[in-house]
Amino acid sequence: MTDDLKHPLRSQSWFGGKGLKGFVDRSWVRSRSVPGDHFDGRPIIGICNTWSELTPCNSHFRVLAEHVRMGILEAGGVPAEFPVTSPGETLTRPTAMFLRNLTSMDVEESIRANPIDGVVLLMGCDKTTPSLLMGAASVNVPTIGVSGGPMLNGSFRGRRLGIADMWKLADDFRKGEIGQDEMADLEAGLNRSNGSCNIMGTASTMAAMVEALGIGLPENAAIPASDARRNVLARMAGRRIVELVRQQVLMSHILTREAFENAIRVNAAIGGSTNAIIHLTAVARRIGVEMTIDDWDRLGSSVPTLVNIQPSGEHLMQDFHEAGGVPVVLRELGENGLLHKDAMTVTGQSIWDNNAQAKCWNRDVIRTFAEPLMRDSGLAVLRGNLCPDGAVIKPSAAQQDLLRHRGRAVVFENAEEMHRRLADPDLDVTADSVLVMKNCGPRGYPGMPELGNMPIPRKLLTQGVTDMVRISDARMSGTAFGAVVLHVSPEAAVGGTLALVEEGDWIELDVPARRLTLEVGDEELARRRSVWTSGGAKPERGFAKLYVEHVNQAHDGADFDFLVGCSGSEPPPDQH
Repeated sequence: MTDDLKHPLRSQSWFGGKGLKGFVDRSWVRSRSVPGDHFDGRPIIGICNTWSELTPCNSHFRVLAEHVRMGILEAGGVPAEFPVTSPGETLTRPTAMFLRNLTSMDVEESIRANPIDGVVLLMGCDKTTPSLLMGAASVNVPTIGVSGGPMLNGSFRGRRLGIADMWKLADDFRKGEIGQDEMADLEAGLNRSNGSCNIMGTASTMAAMVEALGIGLPENAAIPASDARRNVLARMAGRRIVELVRQQVLMSHILTREAFENAIRVNAAIGGSTNAIIHLTAVARRIGVEMTIDDWDRLGSSVPTLVNIQPSGEHLMQDFHEAGGVPVVLRELGENGLLHKDAMTVTGQSIWDNNAQAKCWNRDVIRTFAEPLMRDSGLAVLRGNLCPDGAVIKPSAAQQDLLRHRGRAVVFENAEEMHRRLADPDLDVTADSVLVMKNCGPRGYPGMPELGNMPIPRKLLTQGVTDMVRISDARMSGTAFGAVVLHVSPEAAVGGTLALVEEGDWIELDVPARRLTLEVGDEELARRRSVWTSGGAKPERGFAKLYVEHVNQAHDGADFDFLVGCSGSEPPPDQH
């Protein structure tokens, strides 16, 4: 069955031998009731599963994996499911981002060390998508990504509810406007089915990136997790991966420079998460495509936001799917000259061939270029003495009058101080202040948590303040919103200018000019630097020590320095 392949299957290095080696490997696998003809040269397809009861978004993946398995068998392949680390955004501490690189190593080494010819990646919760893509990219075997899908629309006392509403209702709770009983009802109605967040948060954004990159099948991003069509998509992915192996279509054939540029523009058009910058940068560098944060501004900042989905809009992911999903967005981009139409996808067709006939069924959910939700609203990359290597803001999620702002800094040395002081009724802060938080970057926390959208100080909440400028080296949940400057690089823990900001310093934010300036002279900054000592984490053992010593800065994707690049799929030496 391998005659049509340019190269022999990897798995034949294990199962194709006629001597003792092949006998031993085949015999071990037969212990799980595999028939002998499964070793006759059929592609062995790994099903990389991030199922975990500690990752609620992915809790339906056992069922999803079975549908992938059926598709593989139907196409003449041999399925082999294997687990990897599953960092769940809601429960994992200190942050799921801390384990993203560890999971990528788990994926990479699991694929390379085993008789796997191609792989289907099952991912859903925020960091499982980039980590699986990163790991698989470092091996570069034929690959298809299958996302778990968003949960159904939430329901709360007669109205539709999205995850982004949680932040607003939490503020209402802090102000005393709603009580504990209402919060209990909210708790039950917010997450009422399997799947990831039901808005354009990081999970849905990354699922859309999988589709836009061409590494997932059309409609991958938005079919709800509990919809039978999600299982059908998984089954089709199982069938298709077998053909990709037979045709020797590698991941690097799909993840080209053009594919990443398409994804950047799709992210802008859907109002996607700021986290996509870090994750796609890391994936690109694993596969050998050089990408910088400046590409996001150059390619995406002039793209209008077309998708009217929370947190930038008002609808939810279920509505997005029913309106036509990412295929409609890709058609809009293609018809307006903003898509590399020839970029190849895992279907064997180009991105344009896959989506040229897509139809929109609800123009309030997916707008046209002529009447977008917002114009020129993609992610903006800022520069200045406060962020010489860049910082990021999502203009579509901010109070628009704050995109040009000058104010005095209220400074928190770490997250603990931030939480403590923001609750203080005597905090010296006004709506014009600029909240600044340090030591929450990749090394400082460690792990770069989603703390950038600092809560509005309680005293200002009661005055009706709903947004203010906030600056940090942290990330922000894709479900959050506000005039929040994130990913300041270099971070405070390594001595970036952010580390030198003091209470009362004036800071100017000018998003249209792409500028973020600390109004302190060079001589004074040099004096402060001469007495500065790092307030970041200093772990002495384990993965945390490895992380702090080797993680790159945010503008480089926060990957480990020794993981950048592709090691390939050559099987490791045989111990026998």
